[in-house]
Amino acid sequence: MKKNITKIIAILVMFSIVSPASAQFGKGVQYMPKDSSFTMKFNFRMQSLYMATYDDASEETSSNFLVRRSRLKFGGYAFNPNVQYKAEIGLSNRDISVNKEDGNGRGASRMILDAVVKWKFSKNWSLWVGQTKLAGNRERVISSANLQFVDRSLLNSKLNIDRDAGIQLRGKYKAGDAVIKPSVAISMGEGRNITEGNFGGYDYTAHIDFLPMGEFKSKGDYIGAAIKREDDPKLAIGLTFDYNDGAVRQGGQLGSFVQDSLGNYAENSLTTFFADMMFKYQGISVMSAYGMKSADKQIDGLSKNFNTGSAFNFQVGYMFDNNWEIAGRFTTLRTDDDRYSALSDQNQYTFGLSRYVVGHNLKFQTDITRIIAPGADDGQWMFRMQTEMQF
Repeated sequence: MKKNITKIIAILVMFSIVSPASAQFGKGVQYMPKDSSFTMKFNFRMQSLYMATYDDASEETSSNFLVRRSRLKFGGYAFNPNVQYKAEIGLSNRDISVNKEDGNGRGASRMILDAVVKWKFSKNWSLWVGQTKLAGNRERVISSANLQFVDRSLLNSKLNIDRDAGIQLRGKYKAGDAVIKPSVAISMGEGRNITEGNFGGYDYTAHIDFLPMGEFKSKGDYIGAAIKREDDPKLAIGLTFDYNDGAVRQGGQLGSFVQDSLGNYAENSLTTFFADMMFKYQGISVMSAYGMKSADKQIDGLSKNFNTGSAFNFQVGYMFDNNWEIAGRFTTLRTDDDRYSALSDQNQYTFGLSRYVVGHNLKFQTDITRIIAPGADDGQWMFRMQTEMQF
């Protein structure tokens, strides 16, 4: 695999040298042949993370320094600007580590994050085919390069519907200043890079975004922090409903594969609901979300339980004129059943400080989080510091 990655990087370097290309920091290397038959934009990004935790009860401290993310991204159009594509490859261990219970060719890496073709077949509608993010909670759809904190919240990590392979239909309508963006999807339901036949049934997703005050600058409704200062107040409201028929993973698209006492995959249909919002004005940014995941059945004797429960996340930040930002976040997670859910009750309080040198393309972020169960005296402290670079 290392040899393949080296070949990919070498080819890209040679391609950029011998081809008529343009480049700008943060916007990648862009290429278009003379006949304009296609375009390609290539980006590389990496995150280096230091994390330390302290446990009140044991008084023990642990720490780690790692490459959190390292990725190659490609995008553009083919033959016609209405036929676009996106591909993203993960290089870090966190991106390609193998799920030991993946059931789809054990030992295979999971390098491919996105591989999707987008066909805009009418003024208001596009058809997406391939593997990419589902239109789920806003925090998940925001790129990990564009987050307000070092990483996403507990709501996202426990309840999100993530990436999947299938088809999506996405629309966009304007009514005066307001913008409405509906979408629906049918996908496999087991997440990314599944190679064996479908388990259970399919996954069905419906989502709508409503922007009553018009569109944000530079698609800021899906970018953390007030990188582009809005001259007028802007609001985005999102609603998502997802039904994963016969899910066999703890979270549907994520988590360990669940087995019964005989070693067979245990199917359990999961229903997920999200309601979220983004508000920005001048240097102020506010994002909030509620999420809930429930299972059709309560099954005894499983290897793992399903991620069922609810969560609420609220975060607010202020961007100063010198591109320093302070931000705070509160997240609460609640299980819906102590016996049958893999989740446990937890509250998290986070304070963050960020310096945006070239927006999200070159930034330094740090945050500190208090993690504690409701009513408990002891908990944990977590400190994180991260750099992000993308060209």
